[in-house]
Amino acid sequence: MFRNIFAIACLLSFVSVSHAQPAAETIRVMSFNLWHGGDAGKQPLDQTVEVIKQARADIVGLQETTSFAASGPRPDRSAEIAKRLGWNHLDQGGNTAIISRFKIVTATPRKWGVRLETPTGRTLYHFNAHLAHAPYQPYQLLSIPYHNGPFLKTAEEAIAAAKSARGAQVERLLAEVRDIVSEKTPIFLTGDFNEPSHHDWTAAAAEQKLCPLAVEWPSTHAVVAAGFRDAYRTIHADPIKNPGLTWTPLTKPADPKDHHDRIDFVFAHGDKLTIKSAEVVGENKTTADIIVTPYPSDHRAVVAEVLTK
Repeated sequence: MFRNIFAIACLLSFVSVSHAQPAAETIRVMSFNLWHGGDAGKQPLDQTVEVIKQARADIVGLQETTSFAASGPRPDRSAEIAKRLGWNHLDQGGNTAIISRFKIVTATPRKWGVRLETPTGRTLYHFNAHLAHAPYQPYQLLSIPYHNGPFLKTAEEAIAAAKSARGAQVERLLAEVRDIVSEKTPIFLTGDFNEPSHHDWTAAAAEQKLCPLAVEWPSTHAVVAAGFRDAYRTIHADPIKNPGLTWTPLTKPADPKDHHDRIDFVFAHGDKLTIKSAEVVGENKTTADIIVTPYPSDHRAVVAEVLTK
């Protein structure tokens, strides 16, 4: 009799522990620069919402959330977008926001990120950033005038300029990430970095004239060194075959006054994450995997599908 009671107790304990661990689930994470709150493209806000719907995202890091105003403060569109989706919303300040169908439990101290809870009870974190847009080193290297940035000639000059422009922002962001890494929960990071990836500006890419020279861009390098995986490059390893360009739908690739690059990212951190897919969302099948027309932004978005275990 005692053995039977002990066996039942063990079984109940096992069931309890099993229920305490959420089942594996798939999460879609998106980075989306709205282009001045979705207004600059002269499309109704519904078209910006449609981009998120077509991406089938669960969490979105938004950049350039404020719109235009004839007078007074510029309105922030992120809360309105979340409301139209029936989602939760955090205004991060600095023209950025995080929206999600998942419950927002709390924000990190400086609002670089949020703690989320899925319907299964899984905890995860999402961080979002919009790094400084100027000076913009690709233009500096290509002698394209932009915000009075001095022209540059070498990779070393470009790296130093990028660190000066964005290094402090990246360090503040990663400091908050380091504070929660010990929790061993999934961590996602999205952003418009306004800087290409060190995975893209390679010697092979330079030989193919996709970039002027190889550059170990420091912002993405620091994020990867902190343990994150670049979702798009995890799935599409070859930057020549799959450039994944997010900047910009507004100009032609051969425009001498511009240079197209991948500057919008989804990163994932955690041992129990499997990146299943990564797609660009944009204006046509030549440039994107998920098509929305008319496309409302000057940045293509990127969405990654991740399996959490």
